[in-house]
Amino acid sequence: MHPYVELASEAIREKVLTNTQTSPPSPLPAEFEKPAGIFVSIKEEGELRGCIGTILPTRPTLAEEIIANAIAAATRDPRFDPVREDELERINISVDVLSAPEPINGMEDLDPVKYGLIVSSGLKRGLLLPNLEGIDRPEHQLQICKRKAGIHPNEAVTLQRFTVTRYR
Repeated sequence: MHPYVELASEAIREKVLTNTQTSPPSPLPAEFEKPAGIFVSIKEEGELRGCIGTILPTRPTLAEEIIANAIAAATRDPRFDPVREDELERINISVDVLSAPEPINGMEDLDPVKYGLIVSSGLKRGLLLPNLEGIDRPEHQLQICKRKAGIHPNEAVTLQRFTVTRYR
């Protein structure tokens, strides 16, 4: 298990079992120092169980970002009930570290296997991670992002793409 996933798992376990927040490793390894946007995804038996993240870093270190987003994915994803103690042995966790978003001109700059997508219209914004099962066309990726953001299908949007490094 990658150290990022170990930290996310430890944060979830501690929150569920003791309702406390784990601390970053001390001393902090160099790989945990540089801040980045990250998503923590939780799956149970192959089905999504929670996913929360940040597009850009909101905390001083990657370790703090992982801990905060792991806890949020396990306890505050509005689509799911909080993870229970009896589920801890059945869940699988992944941590996606995002590159900085870059503006794109149109659909020709997208590849849903390689790039994640951010769509924006005014204050509404939707994001979809790359390389998700069943999403292999840019048009499908855009449609899902718009729906997640509450953006009308014909509404004009600003597009950004990003890459992720996925750790399991």
